[in-house]
Amino acid sequence: MGKPKLVVSTGAGISAESGISTFRDSGGLWENYPVMDVASADGFRRNPELVHKFYNERRKALMNAEPNAAHRALVELEKYYDVYIITQNVDDLHERAGSANVLHLHGELMKIRSVSDPDYVESLDTEHLVTTPATRGKRGDFMRPHIVFFQEPVPNIEPAMELVHEADIFVVIGTSMVVYPAAGLIHAVRPGVPVYYIDPHPADVSGMSDVRVIAKPATKGMEELKEELEKNMKDML
Repeated sequence: MGKPKLVVSTGAGISAESGISTFRDSGGLWENYPVMDVASADGFRRNPELVHKFYNERRKALMNAEPNAAHRALVELEKYYDVYIITQNVDDLHERAGSANVLHLHGELMKIRSVSDPDYVESLDTEHLVTTPATRGKRGDFMRPHIVFFQEPVPNIEPAMELVHEADIFVVIGTSMVVYPAAGLIHAVRPGVPVYYIDPHPADVSGMSDVRVIAKPATKGMEELKEELEKNMKDML
């Protein structure tokens, strides 16, 4: 018998406890930068230099962040579950914590891609964090942040939906449940599959069946959920 499939959707709340600024909360990044200037396709066309500068700053901030207990708890659950993470976050904290299966919906800070060929992607390293509109890739392409801007499609939403539909357990961590299409993932859960929603200020999910809300920050909520999920598996052995 194979391991149950645990699919986890994570948002900004799981990285906030690692010191990564969120975008929408009070004091968040959108208060310092107009969103459509730095995170939209139109903004990139208007002022690519500003967009590169914005993501250069995000990468530098990421270098000072470390995975927290919530990231690590998801790795530890791989002992009992096939854990698949679908993240709205563009940081690499899940990977640095050791998660084996991570699908990024909105792109990745530590990667850049060709302006002319969205399928051509290169990875950055800690010695090369700064890009400009003049940055060229190894094959000569002009490069841009590997970020899904507003006004652009989300290429990974279909494989994400498929993962959620296959889930034996679905967990949502640290998301407002208002950003689409990611917010629609919960509707792909099969009837009867248990759903857990961890957030200190959860959205109203009272109209959804089989959703258990854990109104705590990601680290505390995952500590509680990990204990329960491990106990469930040990009881089955």
